[in-house]
Amino acid sequence: MNLIISGTNRERSNSLKIAKYYQQELQRKGESWELLSLSDLPHDITVTDLYGKRSEAFKPIQSLVSAAQKFVFIIPEYNGSFPGILKVFIDACSFPASFFHKKAALVGVSTGKYGNIRGVDHFTGVCNYMRMHVLPLKIHLSKVHDELDSDDQLIDELTTKFVQEQIDEIARF
Repeated sequence: MNLIISGTNRERSNSLKIAKYYQQELQRKGESWELLSLSDLPHDITVTDLYGKRSEAFKPIQSLVSAAQKFVFIIPEYNGSFPGILKVFIDACSFPASFFHKKAALVGVSTGKYGNIRGVDHFTGVCNYMRMHVLPLKIHLSKVHDELDSDDQLIDELTTKFVQEQIDEIARF
């Protein structure tokens, strides 16, 4: 089992749209991918699931993470880095069982022109600490609101080319 994580708890986010796009494209390649939006996390996660605590609400999420062998993290830019909720999620997951020696592909998303390059670099450090194997090809989707059509499909030919290249590598990874 593999897991795509939409790295924000913002409802109806562009990150979730991109996560669904990746899920659709990976499934076209015959891959089985689940999708987890961080908007599905328990709202009181900082009280219920950190520092060795585990809530009933987080148990199915932990099961998804533990079963996954590969991850795609869709990482929106928040204040020049990645969202705090993504770090809280990582901290709430069991360590080392959740991520140790598993594979990760990273996709930066922003409404600005740099596609969250810095946040993806910061998150790469977190992945390295957890001893994840990070796919070298990282995608940075800038001005993401201009990249999607009304059906949430990528419309720029060059962007689609690079995303498809990464998707091919994820399938082989």
